[in-house]
Amino acid sequence: MPAYDDDNLERTISIPAGRVGLEGTLGIPAEATGIVLFAHGSGSSRFSPRNRFVARVFRDAGLATLLLDLLSRSEEEVDEITRHHRFDIPMLADRLVVAIDWLSGQRATRELPIGLFGASTGGGAALVAAAARPSRVNAVVSRGGRPDLAGDSLSLVRAPTLLIVGGLDDVVISLNENARDAMRGEVRLEIVPGATHLFEEPGTLEQVAESARDWFLLHLKQAARTHASY
Repeated sequence: MPAYDDDNLERTISIPAGRVGLEGTLGIPAEATGIVLFAHGSGSSRFSPRNRFVARVFRDAGLATLLLDLLSRSEEEVDEITRHHRFDIPMLADRLVVAIDWLSGQRATRELPIGLFGASTGGGAALVAAAARPSRVNAVVSRGGRPDLAGDSLSLVRAPTLLIVGGLDDVVISLNENARDAMRGEVRLEIVPGATHLFEEPGTLEQVAESARDWFLLHLKQAARTHASY
């Protein structure tokens, strides 16, 4: 994985969500054309080198990023043992909606079109949140995700959606194909040859980052132009 320097534009934020505070890392480059909210998968966090690498690729392209931990520290400790919270899609989606609303209320981000980048179970949560906030979520990308976990919300997603799956991740490919067929909006399935679930093979994460970046740039810029015309 390519190395990168810490981005001095990043800052730590906390978003109130019921009884917990969701900690995140917000990075806003100059002249940002949109913002991508990360929904981390099971066992991951905003400090994951994979997530941070993808976020840096987005920021280099002029997209703001919010890497958000959807579980509190105490919830993460419990989840390491029970693995229960990571599959609580309604709770994770509700917290994403809270974050979407928070971004919509901040002066620095309220005018920016929003994209959601979900991984593993976060892919399902991102699609549920997109269905819940159709006027604010303008694009979704799922990386090695479980969009099938979005259930009935799949048919309600209006945001253009890119599903990226590793070519060696056979079971997840099938789940993504079924989810794609259940969706009514614009959706594309991209399979990365030679990649496993975590895209650890040389060059595969770079391919994911570039495909996701291009998807967000296309659709978030379209949303910005549409908003500006009103």
